[in-house]
Amino acid sequence: MLLFGAPGTGKSTLAGALARELAARGRACWCLGADPGNPAFGIPGTVSLGEWRERWRPIAWEPLCTLDAGRFRLPLVAAVARLLVQAGPGVLLVDTPGVVRGVAGRELLGALVREVRVEKILALGRGGRWPLEAELRAQPCELLLLEAPAAAQRPGDLARARLRTRLWEEHLATSSHCALPLAGLNLTGTPPPTDLPDAWTGRQAALLRQGRCLALGEVEGLDGGAIALRLPAPASAVSLADADTLLVRDARRDEHGLLRTAPPFLSQKERRAPAATPPRMPPPEAPLTGRMGAVDFTLVNGVFGDPLLHLRFRHLGRSLLFDLGEGSRLWARLAHQVSDIFISHAHMDHLSGFIWLLRSRLGEFPPCRIHGPPGLAGHIDCLIRGFLWDRIGDNGPEFEVRELHGGWIRRSRHKAGRAGMQALDPLPVEEGLLLAEPGFRVRAIELDHHTPVLAFALELDRTLNIRKDRLLARGLEPGPWLTELKQRVLEGEPDRLLLLPDGGRVRVADIAPDLLLINPGKKLVYVTDIFDSKSNRVRLIPFARNAHTLICEACFAEAEAENAARNGHLTTRACTEIATAAGVGRLYPFHFSRRYQQDPDLLLRELREGFPRVVCPPAWPA
Repeated sequence: MLLFGAPGTGKSTLAGALARELAARGRACWCLGADPGNPAFGIPGTVSLGEWRERWRPIAWEPLCTLDAGRFRLPLVAAVARLLVQAGPGVLLVDTPGVVRGVAGRELLGALVREVRVEKILALGRGGRWPLEAELRAQPCELLLLEAPAAAQRPGDLARARLRTRLWEEHLATSSHCALPLAGLNLTGTPPPTDLPDAWTGRQAALLRQGRCLALGEVEGLDGGAIALRLPAPASAVSLADADTLLVRDARRDEHGLLRTAPPFLSQKERRAPAATPPRMPPPEAPLTGRMGAVDFTLVNGVFGDPLLHLRFRHLGRSLLFDLGEGSRLWARLAHQVSDIFISHAHMDHLSGFIWLLRSRLGEFPPCRIHGPPGLAGHIDCLIRGFLWDRIGDNGPEFEVRELHGGWIRRSRHKAGRAGMQALDPLPVEEGLLLAEPGFRVRAIELDHHTPVLAFALELDRTLNIRKDRLLARGLEPGPWLTELKQRVLEGEPDRLLLLPDGGRVRVADIAPDLLLINPGKKLVYVTDIFDSKSNRVRLIPFARNAHTLICEACFAEAEAENAARNGHLTTRACTEIATAAGVGRLYPFHFSRRYQQDPDLLLRELREGFPRVVCPPAWPA
């Protein structure tokens, strides 16, 4: 019998009631718990087989390493099929996940009915309505439509997370630790990139041998080509050495230590391009916004206007600008918060907004740093000298221009109202690192656009989160000592002693692995006005590798490839090929040629065909 219904309709409760009644009549009863995210018994992240003995006693399980039955429905059905043969004689109940909508619900229902050879479906609904009723009636088995009990309700998200975390901790209650080389393992599922080890910590992982699970545990770290695992004891070193496969998907502890579905790597909630043909684009000045960790960003002039990217650190009251096209849409107060500006090159559409900045920074403000390619200082000096500054005294805007010349940064100081520019001592630079401050860095590489042009990468530091469940288990009170713990870890001081709230002292290395979850830093890459050449791609693709966000020009449709080459710009195809090769999380295309302003559908269609995670303007008026 297959139990089907939306979350909170009482499927698991009904399964238990049926099992008790069958046991009272001397009938054996088995249950396939096919809901990896909210299991009534067994291990979260698995499909479990249980036998009723006053309660469900787990007999066997198959690892999925995910809580998402809708996205990974094929692995779920395959796991059900493998467990099916282990059920003994009697009545078999299939407690299905609450995936009851759309293609995922239809496919999962039909696949489970066929694979298990279901004889009866018990469907739970409310108010005389049952999800996928037509699909239910089409199945080749008896159908009973039942009204869900009024008292049945779905627990809140936090309650479900706590329950599944408790089940997961019970699985790991007596655990051991081991380290295995990744080189000898086939990585399957949806593992994060191995060059970003922080993304692995806290994930479920299963060790397999020819498809058979040897152990299911939790990743504690990835270091030097070896993966550290916490596995339920006893874990035989001999059997683990036989493992040929490591299965990793998206079940992972969050920053509070609760087992949840991790977002797709480098991804956050985002507006994606609609699947259907979109209506016309909004006006060219409509901004395009996004978020990456602690940073909000805005393409101020939209996808057709001058390049001008505003990045704001939400908790710092500080802004960065990338390129400085038409700036009339920015308010003057924002100019007071801008500490650094990164100019790709000095064409007018990338620098004309300097006049807005110059006018908005009259007064006593610290120097604003402007980073860019060779020759930028001369352009800034000419723009400042184009005005008469006889009434400002010593309150003229002041700038420090930093030109990237290979392994050196040439610096100069410019102040309105003072003649000439003052040369400053040059600074060495390694790996294009223009700016390094607590919490973030900005790097640059030089590319070709008939003239040298810079592409930039903003790199946010990794974040450390306290596992509140472990803190509670140790009986420790939160306080400033946790901030010190994070700081010592970030500064690489494992042997420093921490003073605990109870007066005791402990080494950072002895407590940090247990209390901290480390989330990888995120990267935003900004690139515009480049040739589609082999040399540019060879430099840009590694620079943008695994970026959370790529903001990249896509000036021309593919049919205009020759025109794009003459003008030193990218086509939609080149833009999406670069995004795909770099493995970025999402793509913000911009700097569209105005020739497509009345009919942007062509550009958008080509972009969506080339890359699935294209972010488009939020408003699409008819």
